[in-house]
Amino acid sequence: MPNTPETSPPTALVLGLGNLLLSDEGVGVHVAQHVSRRYQVPEQVRILDGGTLGLGLLPYLQGVTHLLVVDAIDAGQPPGAVVRLEGDAIPTALAHKMSMHQVGLQELLALSQLSGDTPAHIVLIGVQPASLEPGLEPSPLIAALLDTLADRVAGELRAWGFAIQAVEP
Repeated sequence: MPNTPETSPPTALVLGLGNLLLSDEGVGVHVAQHVSRRYQVPEQVRILDGGTLGLGLLPYLQGVTHLLVVDAIDAGQPPGAVVRLEGDAIPTALAHKMSMHQVGLQELLALSQLSGDTPAHIVLIGVQPASLEPGLEPSPLIAALLDTLADRVAGELRAWGFAIQAVEP
């Protein structure tokens, strides 16, 4: 039975995915870290650096009603383009793999469905990378987007009804 507001209180998981060793491939992790620094979130919201864990993330979906994934994806767009996908559009967007953890994300979502623990609301914020070269930092183009991406995450959470507050500088 999938999670619904009727069966459990709303909870959200912001899941930042990516490989921090390949510059822009780690954008999801960088965004998760950025959100943690820029915003206070209520206890019903968890921000998680999912790295490249794939199926190892399944336990983190238990009890989650709202899942927001941030990841680098190949959307066939110019570098730095941001796409928002939800529901059934997510597996389709992951059909062209940029990295092995995207295989894990597809399987993770499928297994959560089989286990009956699929979040009622799933959104993917995907970022077209500018570089997949080895490097611990995102490219300048993607680094310049981190504030905007963190704000988009906060906006999604607010739209879902979670109280998100900016941290004073």
